[in-house]
Amino acid sequence: MNGRIMPIADASVPLNDWGLIHSDITYDVVPVLDGAFFRLPLYLDRFLKSMQALRLDPDMDRPAIEAALHGLVAASGLRKAYVAMVTTRGVNMVAGSRDPRDCKNRFFAWCVPYIHVIRPEIAQTGAHAHIARTVARIPSESVDPRVKNYHWGDFTRGLFEAKDAGAETAILLDAAGNVTEGPGFNVFSVKNGRLITPDSGVLEGISRRTVLDIAREHGIAAEIRPLPLSEFMQSDEIFVTTSGGGVAPISRVDNRVFSNGVPGEITNAIHRAYFEWATRPENRTEIAYPA
Repeated sequence: MNGRIMPIADASVPLNDWGLIHSDITYDVVPVLDGAFFRLPLYLDRFLKSMQALRLDPDMDRPAIEAALHGLVAASGLRKAYVAMVTTRGVNMVAGSRDPRDCKNRFFAWCVPYIHVIRPEIAQTGAHAHIARTVARIPSESVDPRVKNYHWGDFTRGLFEAKDAGAETAILLDAAGNVTEGPGFNVFSVKNGRLITPDSGVLEGISRRTVLDIAREHGIAAEIRPLPLSEFMQSDEIFVTTSGGGVAPISRVDNRVFSNGVPGEITNAIHRAYFEWATRPENRTEIAYPA
C-alpha cells in the first residue's frame, strides 16, 4: 500500500475513498500453491480488463503490479496463499466534486494464508448448498459480473438465507430462474458425463476456465449455456470452482441429495486434475523468496 509492504493491521483506506462509500472498486485474487502463483498471467489479464472497464488507472503498468505481488508474497514467506490485488476509485481531489474523473485511483495488494471457500473437511463429503429465493442475482445490465467487484448485497442476502436453512452456502438464480453462481464460486452440473456451466450472470472464473481446459484435455464434453433450475436439480453430480480451493463438490442442494451424498466420480477426477495442473511449469510463476 502506497508503495510499502506492511502488516495488514497497519494498512488503512480513507473513510471518503469511493471504493468504500460507493463500492467503486475492482479486485482479483490469485492463489499461490507450493511457492508459485497459479496461472498468474490469466489473473493479471482479467484484473487489467476490469480496470479498463471501470476506467480505473492507478498509474501502475502490468510489470509494476506483478512486481508488487511478487515482493508482497516473498516478504510474507507464505508458500500457499490467497493474494488479492485491488484498485479503488480513491478520494475525490476536488472539494465538493461528484465527478469520478476527479478521483485519484489507488492500487493496493494483500496476502494471507490460503483460504478455502468451502472448508476442506466439508468438501471431503460434499457441501450443502441452498438455492436463494428471497433474492436474485444482480442483473448483468446493472453490474457486469465479468468485472470482479465487491457488490455483494445479493450474495450476502443469499448467505443469510442459506445459513438460516442450515446450509453451508448459497447459489443464486437470475430473474428468469436460471442458475448463475454463488459467493466466490462458479457452478458446474454433471449430467450423463457432460459438464454444464452457466453462460451469464457469472464471473468468468479462472478456476472455471481451468476446469474447461481440463475437460478438453480429457475428452469430457462441456457446455456453456443457460442452466434452468429444473434441469440443474436433475444433475448426476454438482461441483463448484473457486480460486479458494479449486474444485469442491456439492452433495446436497436444498433437500435433494446428489451422487449418493458423496463427491461424484467426475468431480473427483477433475479435482485431482486441477491440482496436477498446478504442478505444471507452464502454469506456475515461481516466487523468489529471500534466503
